[in-house]
Amino acid sequence: MVVTHSDGPGTETDADLIRQAGGSPERFAALFDRHYRHIYAYAARRLGGDLAEDVASETFLVAFDRRDGYDVGRADARPWLYGIASNLIARHGRAETRRYQALARLGPDAPAEAHDELVAGRIDAGVSRGVLARALQRLPPSERDVLLLVAWAGLSQQEAAVALDIPAGTARSRLHRARQEMRLALGAGPEGDE
Repeated sequence: MVVTHSDGPGTETDADLIRQAGGSPERFAALFDRHYRHIYAYAARRLGGDLAEDVASETFLVAFDRRDGYDVGRADARPWLYGIASNLIARHGRAETRRYQALARLGPDAPAEAHDELVAGRIDAGVSRGVLARALQRLPPSERDVLLLVAWAGLSQQEAAVALDIPAGTARSRLHRARQEMRLALGAGPEGDE
C-alpha cells in the first residue's frame, strides 16, 4: 500500500520525500524503496525482464534529476514516476513490439497430466494471451500507454492523465478506444456484448 498522507513520523508522503531530497538527497532513497518494485514490474510486463531493470533504474535517475520540478501539491508520486517510465519504455518501442509478437506466437502450455478443466482453462488463457498481445501491438502507442497504466500499473484514469501529461478527457477517450479494441479482439462487441 502506498502512503500518500502524513500521519506522523515515518509516514511522509511522496511529496514530503521529494521536498526533503532537495536538501538531503539521501531522502530520495525512501521514494525509490517505496516504488521501485512496482515500476520494475510495470516495465517487465511491457518489455520483459531484460530491459525492465534498466528502465526502472533510469526512471528513478530521471526523477531524481527532475525532483525540483515536481509539483509537491501532489502527495502521491506514482503517476509522475509511471509517466517517466512510460516515456522511457517508448524509447524501447521495438523491444515492446517484439515482446507482443512473441506472446502472440506462444501456444498454451498444458501440463501432461492435468485435469480436463485445467487443460481447457490453460488453452483458453493461451489463446486469449496471443489475441490480446496482437491487439496490444496494433494499438497506437498513446492508447496503449493509457490502457496499460490503468490495467497493469493500477492507476486511475485521472492518474494516467497526470502520468502522461495529457488532459483527463484525452485519457478518457484513449482508454475508451483501447478498451473497445480489446473487446473486439476477444470477439465481443464494441460495448462488450456478444
